[in-house]
Amino acid sequence: MTTREHDSSVYEQVQGSEEFQELKRRFRAWTFPMTAAFLAWYLLYVVMSGWARDFMGAKVIGNINVALIFGVLQFVSTFAIAWAYSRHMEKKIDPLADKLRHEVEGGAEGTTK
Repeated sequence: MTTREHDSSVYEQVQGSEEFQELKRRFRAWTFPMTAAFLAWYLLYVVMSGWARDFMGAKVIGNINVALIFGVLQFVSTFAIAWAYSRHMEKKIDPLADKLRHEVEGGAEGTTK
């Protein structure tokens, strides 16, 4: 068996493992809903900017209107999601991914010796 064949069989085994399926489930369970929520929030901003001009143009404080606040909140929400993503990955995904990586690397080292 060549090294390339061995590598592909190891990766196929990992992909079929319960741990890898759990890794994918954890990733998707957080990422897909968060992506949908952010896109809905962004679409709301765009739609309201186009069709609710009076509301978006309403002044809140001085020359600061609702549209400006929504625009700034887009940046705030982007950074908040990036921070939450990093924390989620660190707590829920990275430990399982590290375990899988060590199993694969350990298995690969054991066959080359």
